[in-house]
Amino acid sequence: MAKKKEVTEEIAPAVVEKKSMTSTKEIIIERKQEETAEQIQEELSIAQKLLSLYYLQQVCSKIDKILVERGELPNEVRDLEDALEGLKTRIAKYHDEIKDIQEKIANENKKIADSQALIKRYEEQQQNVRNNREYESLAKEIEYQSLEIQLSEKNKSKHSATVEAKSEEIKGFEVKVNELQEILGQKKSELDGILAETEEREKELRKEAEVYKARIEPRLLTAFERIRRNARNGLAIVQIERDACGGCFSTIPPQRQLDIRLHKKIIVCEACGRIFIDKQLVEEHQNDNE
Repeated sequence: MAKKKEVTEEIAPAVVEKKSMTSTKEIIIERKQEETAEQIQEELSIAQKLLSLYYLQQVCSKIDKILVERGELPNEVRDLEDALEGLKTRIAKYHDEIKDIQEKIANENKKIADSQALIKRYEEQQQNVRNNREYESLAKEIEYQSLEIQLSEKNKSKHSATVEAKSEEIKGFEVKVNELQEILGQKKSELDGILAETEEREKELRKEAEVYKARIEPRLLTAFERIRRNARNGLAIVQIERDACGGCFSTIPPQRQLDIRLHKKIIVCEACGRIFIDKQLVEEHQNDNE
C-alpha cells in the first residue's frame, strides 16, 4: 500500500504537467484561430469595400451615360434662356431711356412755347414804348428768347435722333428675341423628349448610388469622388487588363498584381491614382448573385 501511494504521488505531477502542456497548446491553437478569423474578417471587409466601390462606379457610369445622351442640350437651353433674358432686359432699359428722352423733348417743347409767348408779349409791348431805350431792351429780350427757341429746337433734334436710333435698335433686338424664342422652343422640345425617356431611370440610379454610398466609409467615399472628378472617363475603380491599369493603361508589376488579388488592403495605381479591384473577386461575386 505504501509503495502504491508513492507511485501515485510520482505519476500525479507528470499528469498535471501533461494537462498543463495540453492546455497551453489549446490556447495557442485558439489564438491562432482567432488571429486567422480576424485576418479573414479584415480581408472580407476590404473585399466588401472594394465591391461597394465597384458597384457604385457601375451606377455612376450609367448616370454619366445618360448625361452624355442628353449631350450639350441642357447647357444650350440655359445659354439661350440667358441670352433671351439679356435681350429682354436691354429692350426694357431702352424703353425706359426713350421715355426719359421723350420727357426731355416735352420740356424743350414747353420752353419753346414759353419763349414764343414771351416774344409775343414783348412785341406787343414794343408798340407802346415811350423811348428807344425801352424798345431796344425789349428787342434784346426778343432776341434772347429766339436764341432759347433755337437751342431748344437743337436739343429736340438731338433727342429725337437718339429716340429714333434706340427705337431701331429695339426693333433689331425684338427680331433676335423672336429668333431665339423659336430656337429655344425647338431645343426645349428636344430636351423634354430626352428627359421623358431618361429622367425616371436617372432617379432610380441616383437612389441606388445612395445605397452604395451608405456602405462606404466617408474618407474612402471622398477619395472615390475626388478621383472620379479628376478622371477624364469618370472611372475611379478599375480592373487590371492585360497586366495594365484599366484606367491609364500603365503596366502593373506581377508582385503588385498579386497584392491586388489578395485584397488585404486598398491599392491604387501609382500613375493615375485609380483604385484597383481584382477581376476574379468581381466575377465570383457576380456568380454568387446569379
